[in-house]
Amino acid sequence: MKMVKVIEVIAASEKGFDDATQKAVEQASKTVKNIKSVYIENMNANVENNKIVSYAVNAKISFEID
Repeated sequence: MKMVKVIEVIAASEKGFDDATQKAVEQASKTVKNIKSVYIENMNANVENNKIVSYAVNAKISFEID
C-alpha cells in the first residue's frame, strides 16, 4: 500500500507565480523524494509604486513514502 505525505511550503519569485511554484518544488526536492504533485493553496503579490515586485505561493507538496 502506498502512503502519501503532504508538506506545506512558501516560495517567492520576482518573475511570477509559475516561477515561485517551480522554486517550491526544486527546494523541496533537495530533501524530499518521490514528489508526485503540488497544490497551490494561496497566491499573493507585493506591490511597490503601483508595480508588482514579487510573487509568492503557499504550496502543498505531496510525495510517496515507504
